[in-house]
Amino acid sequence: MNNGTAPTVIVVGSGPTGLLLAGDLAAAGIPVTVVEKRPHEISNLSRAFVLHARTLEQFDARALADDLESVGEPLDRVRLFGRLTMDLDTLPSRFNHLLVIPQYEVETVLEKRAVEAGVDFRYETETTGLTQDADGVTVEVRTVDGRAEELRAAYVVGADGMRSTVRTAIGLPFPGRSVIRSVVLADVRLAEQPESLLTVNAVGDAFAFIAPFSDGYHRVIGWHRGRNVPDSAPLDLDEIKEITRLALGRDFGMHDARWMSRFHSDERQVPAYRVGRVFLAGDAAHVHTPAGGQGMNTGLQDAANLGWKLAVVLHGHAAPELLDTYEAERHPVGRSVLRSSGGIIRLAMAKRPWTLALRAPLTAFLDHVPAVRHKAIGQVTGIGFRYAAPRGAHPLTGARVPDVRLADGDRLYEALRGGRFVLITPGAYEGPGEERLTVRHWASDRRTTVLVRPDGYAAWAADAADPVAIGQAVRTHVGAAQSAVV
Repeated sequence: MNNGTAPTVIVVGSGPTGLLLAGDLAAAGIPVTVVEKRPHEISNLSRAFVLHARTLEQFDARALADDLESVGEPLDRVRLFGRLTMDLDTLPSRFNHLLVIPQYEVETVLEKRAVEAGVDFRYETETTGLTQDADGVTVEVRTVDGRAEELRAAYVVGADGMRSTVRTAIGLPFPGRSVIRSVVLADVRLAEQPESLLTVNAVGDAFAFIAPFSDGYHRVIGWHRGRNVPDSAPLDLDEIKEITRLALGRDFGMHDARWMSRFHSDERQVPAYRVGRVFLAGDAAHVHTPAGGQGMNTGLQDAANLGWKLAVVLHGHAAPELLDTYEAERHPVGRSVLRSSGGIIRLAMAKRPWTLALRAPLTAFLDHVPAVRHKAIGQVTGIGFRYAAPRGAHPLTGARVPDVRLADGDRLYEALRGGRFVLITPGAYEGPGEERLTVRHWASDRRTTVLVRPDGYAAWAADAADPVAIGQAVRTHVGAAQSAVV
């Protein structure tokens, strides 16, 4: 559905989630409009500071990872609670580290890609409501000069944050609660450099985190249990210094704060990620505590999951029912991230004697039992998540496919850069969907055939499959050419 100048998809919100999704759709040939109430500027006041391995793999599949790695700082070891060490250099990924990089650097790269792909940006345009019918969605907006407009699209995605107007318009609640209140933030210069790229610890009633910007400033995040004041309460640098000294033992001579603020951290998740033709992604669908740095990463993974599905449906290569799998796959992941980030923050802020007594043996257990530690690291980094597969499916189905080397010398994630399915097979393939499929061969003598989705997960796999079975799998997942379906 695209009547004249009407966009086929409207994305509300131009944070990382909305930018990745809009760029993916535009790169796939889908007309996209991004509606953003803020002016056209990328703020350095965002809170996210970490990209994890699975997210970097998604950026690699878009030829963006190297750009981000060039401006971020890799860290292959994180220490928590003074005793738990998370070694990332054993991750089964090209990106066996986390990348310390401010959110605004991520947005800069994603916006450039989206603009080059042809996304239409409508800045200083506020979404005020929407209605949907069997044929599409009408989005009501108001421009900065007060002019009201209506935009029409086949689908709308709300990536407009915790206070999502789209979520409110489709009548979804946002159940959950505030976990910690009066968290303080500041961007400061330091007279003394921390020993680690990321500095984080919790002692008694205080918690603090320090990470660098690329311009000589550092972001400080802190919290003190005894200072439960409103977000609007005045804040000065002395308070931030005191919290940092309590949690980290010193304040590193912080000075020249260019920005300070308070916020509260919630744990919330919508009951549904889709209502009709409207979807929610990122913070509009789920918010977590900052622990583990999973918030931005989870939203970016939402976008990577939804984008290719919208594209193939709108191009007519799959039935609209495919879009139901977005919620089926991503809602459990969001719930899992709520649990893991919440568990980390509760251990960090433990105060009761029995909780403190539990923290020591639990961290020791994680530190000394490799299988448990690897599972925890896999969840935090996103490497360990997989999607549910049909009963009787091959064990690889639904799993993340590693970045294997292929017979032509390419890596899998280089082959995924066209936004297409990739069929890795030991033999030749000539069959249905070939014009929308990238066919590659193993660099080894492996006999398994794997059909890899555009987001890097296995849609189907089989050992020693015959051409008929492979053709049927391609027909099922890649689809046959047909008229556009909206």
